Amino acid sequence: MQFARSSLRDHHGVREPSGFRRCNRAGKRSSGRAVASEDAKLAERAKNGDTVAYEELVRGHQAVAFRTAYLIVGDASEAEDAAQEAFVKAYRALGSFRSGAPFRPWLLAVVTNEARNRRKAAGRRFGLALRAAREDSPGEGASPEAAAVAAERRAELLAALGSLREEDRIVIGYRYFLQLSEAETAAALGCARGTVKSRLSRALARLRKKMVEDENATG
Repeated sequence: MQFARSSLRDHHGVREPSGFRRCNRAGKRSSGRAVASEDAKLAERAKNGDTVAYEELVRGHQAVAFRTAYLIVGDASEAEDAAQEAFVKAYRALGSFRSGAPFRPWLLAVVTNEARNRRKAAGRRFGLALRAAREDSPGEGASPEAAAVAAERRAELLAALGSLREEDRIVIGYRYFLQLSEAETAAALGCARGTVKSRLSRALARLRKKMVEDENATG
């Protein structure tokens, strides 16, 4: 997907990284402290005007940014646009990024805001797609029967998740589909860790209730 304004400049007149021009869903990134530490170094360099460092951050986070946006807008094309625009806005806002802070939750907060704004502007209710958050599939060697059961269960979960309110879908999606830590989820949502715990507990309870109701209805 080509970036529409390849010659955009930030408020300091610095050319924005060419890495913005293609925000695709390729390439997963390993997790762990080493990655977080490397992100912190890249973010600090980017704050000091190193566009190559920011391009590296874009490449490392474009997949999770897309999935985060998809959780909210429910459309692949809209999610790509939202993620791409969020990278641009995050680049322009690097001056407000606190040195040494985790980069990923800060970025995902920007992505979440951009996706929410786009969804509201479009005026439509989104549906959560399980495959966009985490494309689980039966392991190799699984029997056709096992694969069919797994696919049916994923479809049931998708339907139940889609019926929940936005706050529930997002907190469940962040923790279990995007596999953010509790601290990362709190940072991305702009709330305390205790709030994440309580929101997640209530959301999971509503999800379980919905799935039981659906099973009884089709029983």
